[in-house]
Amino acid sequence: MRDERGVVAIIFALAVVVLAPMILGLFDVYTATEQRAKLQDAVDAAALYAARSSAQTDAEINTLAGKALLANLHLVRGSTLTSSDFHLTDNNTKVVGSASVTPVALAPGFWSPHPVSVNTEVIRSSKNVEVALVLDITGSMSGTKISDLRTAAQSLVDIVVRTQQTPFYSKVAVVPWSMGVNPGTYGDAARGAVVGTKAVTAYSSWYSGTQKTISGATRASPVVVTATSHGFANGNTVLITGVSGMTQINGTPYVVANKTTNTFQLQGINGSAFTAYSSGGKVTKCVRTDCSAQFTSTAHGYNVNDYIYINNPSGTALRDIVGIVRSKAANTFNLFFASGPTAAYASGTTAYCTTYGCEYMRFTNGDSTAVKIFQKTSCVSERFLANVNTDVAPSTTPVGFNYAADGDNLVAGTTVNTPNPCISHTIIPLSSDRTAIKAAIGLLDDGGSTAGQTGVAWGWYMVSPTFGAIFPAASRPAAYNSPDTMKAVVVMTDGALNTTYCNGVIAQDSLSGSGSIKDHINCNGNNGSTFTQAAALCENMKTANIVVYTVGFQITGDTTATNFVNGCATDPDHVYLPTSGTALKDAFKAIGADINSLRLSH
Repeated sequence: MRDERGVVAIIFALAVVVLAPMILGLFDVYTATEQRAKLQDAVDAAALYAARSSAQTDAEINTLAGKALLANLHLVRGSTLTSSDFHLTDNNTKVVGSASVTPVALAPGFWSPHPVSVNTEVIRSSKNVEVALVLDITGSMSGTKISDLRTAAQSLVDIVVRTQQTPFYSKVAVVPWSMGVNPGTYGDAARGAVVGTKAVTAYSSWYSGTQKTISGATRASPVVVTATSHGFANGNTVLITGVSGMTQINGTPYVVANKTTNTFQLQGINGSAFTAYSSGGKVTKCVRTDCSAQFTSTAHGYNVNDYIYINNPSGTALRDIVGIVRSKAANTFNLFFASGPTAAYASGTTAYCTTYGCEYMRFTNGDSTAVKIFQKTSCVSERFLANVNTDVAPSTTPVGFNYAADGDNLVAGTTVNTPNPCISHTIIPLSSDRTAIKAAIGLLDDGGSTAGQTGVAWGWYMVSPTFGAIFPAASRPAAYNSPDTMKAVVVMTDGALNTTYCNGVIAQDSLSGSGSIKDHINCNGNNGSTFTQAAALCENMKTANIVVYTVGFQITGDTTATNFVNGCATDPDHVYLPTSGTALKDAFKAIGADINSLRLSH
């Protein structure tokens, strides 16, 4: 500086011209490097956020990631975000992201930096999903409740079932339940085929001659019957039907003694304690001493004292009558009919046993006022042998038959006090056909009593690999603990579980709302109350690592139902207690979102 010749000043001036841009350029390089790091962090975070979402299209992914990028990106003052793009690749299993930032430039134009660009790839965690919707469609779900349920369940299907089914699938099963569950075409595989239905190929009548009209009967010992010109001989066996007053003599074979032209005695029968004869009655000569009719039916398998239902629906011959087996051979059996049918044999006649597992079930009703015969329905009840609360294959332990008070096709003499028919809505095994599932849900209507244990059991069966062998290959659940697979059951009810079974008929100890005691059977439930059974099934499902959600719809004040809903679920976070239709829809949407969250995390 003391040099007065000016040389150093010139050199300094020249140096500044060169060094200043270099210094500013170095600052720009530092700024660009810092911005790159910030940009990389923001792009990584945005891609991770998008990958963990339920979005399935490039547009959805780009929108979600773009918002996340802006929220996480810290720009150096003067820098600008130039571009960004996020999209899916590899069958929606990877999110690819990129972004560019133009950093601030302090150096002269010839030092202008290039935009800072970064890229990222995030492998999208996912799982196969199997979900069973267990939907209460009982009579208490009438009015807007059933329509709210339809909408709510359909919304969950929309959320859970994806359009893209590779490399991970998402499937939903539907179990509508009421007084039981209707397995549809899977019924025989689940409960076993009916037994004891046999074609009758020949018939030998129980009587000969013609019926004679009775005009009187004495309360003597023995009873003396008046029947004008009866034509019987001493030692003949006869059957009396249709007498009024002295009804005690109806429906029993008697031996004729001391006959006259118009009277005969009932050998050995003391009528002093009988009601007085009032009118009517017919008497018929029997072919056999037990007044039985003989039926030919190859390898029928019936036993003495079995009650057999005979029907020929195409005509009046041997139609709709029940008899008891008095004797049998390999290919014939003899039936006694207290009412004494008079029709001749006609082709198309069929014989049915009437015990559990047969097409028809004969039982004494709940208040012991009548004997009834109900027909098997398409529905099923709970298992009542071993494994009632497990998911073992039905080939090991079948589910229960259902004999319902449906009011249709009743055997003669059977009445129904309160119809409680099998529901028409059938199960839908695991499926990814969103349209078909929603269409079936849209048809659900309400009716019937509340056998919650059957609904819970079938919810488990839908996702159980041990039970699922009865379903088509595409609907069979994956094995427990399969890699990248989650199983969930959503149990929805409005409470008031009230129906349990004994031998396929609603049990005597079922609760109010389960129909008339006169249509129940006179034994208590095989497996305890419906709440007890349902709770045990829930516990065993959870032990099998199935996520259980429960929805108690408008059950406020019902302590038993509330306790069940709270205890059945995986934990309190999986319990929903909506009190309105809107809240019910919100609950199903929340469950769908939670399932998606579980699907996209490991």
